[in-house]
Amino acid sequence: MAGLPDAPEGAPVQRRRLARVPLRLLLPNLVTLLALCSGLTGVRMAFEGRLELAVYLVVLAALLDGVDGRLARLLKGSSRFGAELDSLTDFVNFGVAPALILYVWGLNGLGHVGWIGALILAIACALRLARFNVALDDPLKPAWAGAFFTGVPAPAGAVCSLLPIYLELLGFPRTPVAAPVVLAYVIIVALLMVSPLATWSGKQLGARINRAYIAPALIGAALLVTLLIGYPALVLTALVVSYLATLPFAYVHHRRLVAQDKAESGRAARDPVDNDMEIG
Repeated sequence: MAGLPDAPEGAPVQRRRLARVPLRLLLPNLVTLLALCSGLTGVRMAFEGRLELAVYLVVLAALLDGVDGRLARLLKGSSRFGAELDSLTDFVNFGVAPALILYVWGLNGLGHVGWIGALILAIACALRLARFNVALDDPLKPAWAGAFFTGVPAPAGAVCSLLPIYLELLGFPRTPVAAPVVLAYVIIVALLMVSPLATWSGKQLGARINRAYIAPALIGAALLVTLLIGYPALVLTALVVSYLATLPFAYVHHRRLVAQDKAESGRAARDPVDNDMEIG
């Protein structure tokens, strides 16, 4: 073509090629997007007055959140993109969705104060997720630290915050003092999410299991799923109460491990001095 210099003979032709992404990298992200759809649909159900379904959709999002991480580790499909997508999805599912559901359910009866309570829950979730993402880059944590979270994790916080709705589904009446009590409870859950309290993570649960316990574990899991389907409000209430009851034990366990680390560090610091004295 006129005006364009001829390409030198033998010059390589540059072609733009689309990189192929393995399917194993996409599956965890698809599960994450399913969780996002579940949480957002829960918000829609709340505005339509179908609060029971809204609550269960948030719980489903929490279950899917646990699945996508394990699936990524199993398929070796972890990626920076997936981590960012998971964090953004968690904020919507476990910060925005439960806050709006609780507001529509009963906090709106407190007017602006109720809305402030919903905002506190959502903000606490955002701060908790930001702190978690920053902590991932800390290379100085001891090996046992992987068994603990700092503060109540976002999915657990969301499921716990909906406890008042579970109780109403079980038949507990809503009294005039219920709204302020619910507001105080929601704020306490929000504070637990951003607190420095050590809580058990559960990530290492089920990573390795003795062959002798495989059958009982499968039977127990099947029984739990069956009960959750048949008696969702009762099972969720029992799970939330049981989880909250474990918080003091996790705190004591964490303190004991920290004390052991300090004692071992102190012995290691004294050993070189003792050795030098013996040599002298």
